[in-house]
Amino acid sequence: MRILVVEDEHKIANAITQGLRHESYAVDVVYDGIKGYDFASGEEYDVIILDRMLPGMEGAEMTKRLRSENIHTPILLLTAKGQVSERVEGLNSGADDYLVKPFAFEELLARVRSLARRPERTLSMRLILKDLEIDGLTFEVKRQGKHVKLSSKEYALLEYLMRHPNQIVSKKQIIDHVWDYEANILPNTVEVYIGYLRNKIDKPFPNTPPLIHTVRGFGYKIGN
Repeated sequence: MRILVVEDEHKIANAITQGLRHESYAVDVVYDGIKGYDFASGEEYDVIILDRMLPGMEGAEMTKRLRSENIHTPILLLTAKGQVSERVEGLNSGADDYLVKPFAFEELLARVRSLARRPERTLSMRLILKDLEIDGLTFEVKRQGKHVKLSSKEYALLEYLMRHPNQIVSKKQIIDHVWDYEANILPNTVEVYIGYLRNKIDKPFPNTPPLIHTVRGFGYKIGN
């Protein structure tokens, strides 16, 4: 899952980013509203964490613009203002949730997970495909009931594939959703990580049809 953090207080932004990356999320971080708007309107994200008071473009204004452009990525607004009128204004701008500073990272993480699994985005924290299962809360992966140990990046790649079962996804789509914007990732890096997954998801189960498939000239898919 890929998250955009737009927060002008570098200490807060970097703490949020570090915490989310520890939870195996791909995270892009920017420190002003104009650049935040450029990222939010030009890239695909699963959740946007957006500070209310930003230089360049205020958070509620950015939210209004995104919604007017039919960009409905879930937005969590952060603010030092806790008055009811401020919360109402933020939500009326099109934000999905609101969190008042200071806050515990655990609460922010819970809000992010809640936004990510809303029914309209067909996201869930537990994904099952045939005999393969992943749990987005514990990061456990099992096939045929046996635990499969993955690195954080392998897990993120598997999660992305499983959110698109029986669909072909290109290398660019994988890079955009599994790696951060600033990561210098080449297409063959995806091939390497697909190989890592095959070695852990498919090869140890030779009596079961493989789940990860290469569609030459197009990309990869997981499923039949």
